[in-house]
Amino acid sequence: MFPLGTPTHVQNAHKCIIPIFDFLKRYESWVVGAGAGFCDFALGNPQSMPLEGFVSALRESATPKDPSWYAYKTSEAKARDVLCASLKQITGFDYPPENIFMTNGATGAHLVIMNALIGPDTEVIFNSPPWFFYEGMILLSGGKPVAVNTMPETFDLDVEAIKCAITSNTRFIIVNSPNNPTGKVYSAEALTRLARVLEQASKNIGHPIYLVSDEVYRAIVYDGAKFHSPAEFYKNTIMVYSYGKTLLTPGQRLGYIALSPQMEEVEELRTILFSSQILSGWAMASALMQHSLADLQKLSLNVGELQQRRDRFVKGLRECGYDVHAPEGAFYVIPKSPIEDDVEFSNLLAEKGVLCLPGSVVKMNGYLRASLTASDDMIDRALPIFAAVRGRMKPSC
Repeated sequence: MFPLGTPTHVQNAHKCIIPIFDFLKRYESWVVGAGAGFCDFALGNPQSMPLEGFVSALRESATPKDPSWYAYKTSEAKARDVLCASLKQITGFDYPPENIFMTNGATGAHLVIMNALIGPDTEVIFNSPPWFFYEGMILLSGGKPVAVNTMPETFDLDVEAIKCAITSNTRFIIVNSPNNPTGKVYSAEALTRLARVLEQASKNIGHPIYLVSDEVYRAIVYDGAKFHSPAEFYKNTIMVYSYGKTLLTPGQRLGYIALSPQMEEVEELRTILFSSQILSGWAMASALMQHSLADLQKLSLNVGELQQRRDRFVKGLRECGYDVHAPEGAFYVIPKSPIEDDVEFSNLLAEKGVLCLPGSVVKMNGYLRASLTASDDMIDRALPIFAAVRGRMKPSC
């Protein structure tokens, strides 16, 4: 299965992403076979044309203003200045430009952080159900992933369980709010309790335990919910952001890492992150995306419309007999599969032209994950199919 000499940690990383790897292969075959008629709720890909202003921003920035316009880029000063102003509004803190690292989206940011901070004995805590690549990326970087389940009824942080999972080898914890896949928005109270645990554990261990805050959905919250960045409560927070969600352009990679102004050992961390960016394959955002940032920062999908779509979809699924968790944020709805085997059920839906991610891919066995980036027309066409396929199933309980 693996070429001779493939390192064990690389093999382990591959094995842990087999569920999403297998799904992606099936997804590609379904998309090719179904043509334009399928209802795609699977991956969060855009199902409508780009936001007005997106293409014009790129077109304007594509015209070079000087000979170095497309030269090697690290983190451009103008892009950093835009983000300093934005982060001041979000956290209340003044971020120095040198604390910001422009990246190829959030995935690139995570890889840079992991390559910088993970060693052979390093443990990294993350909450489960998780984004499906955390575990594999930790393994690929040579570390040990430590999954801690969220509270079963509310999907909130289980701070006591996190406390119990911390050891002398814990280097950082990843917190994703609003969460993919559950849509949970972690409260200020929960983040305050977590900060206290990390502060005490850092003192006990003798080095900072970093909190990597994955905030890619922070602008997508519903029903008046308020997003709080962990950086507001914990000084050793490393923020990760991507514009691919609010702009619905995941193929145009633009994101950043931002180190809290209160960070301990910040100069050393800046140095190792910059080194990691270079050695990870010049993992900085492209010249064009950085030049465009000032204009792209002003754009966003319509969250009100997305909330209406959430309500419409959740209501329709419940009327079809599904047990559905309505998210507080992000853009995924989590209906419970009427049979235990969520992969089998997602395959049955796919045969009828409705594509959903099996919940087992994101450690939610017995559920499906359906993205709200699908169009209203897709929801209208999909609901009768959800009803019909469910009607054929013998319930698992």
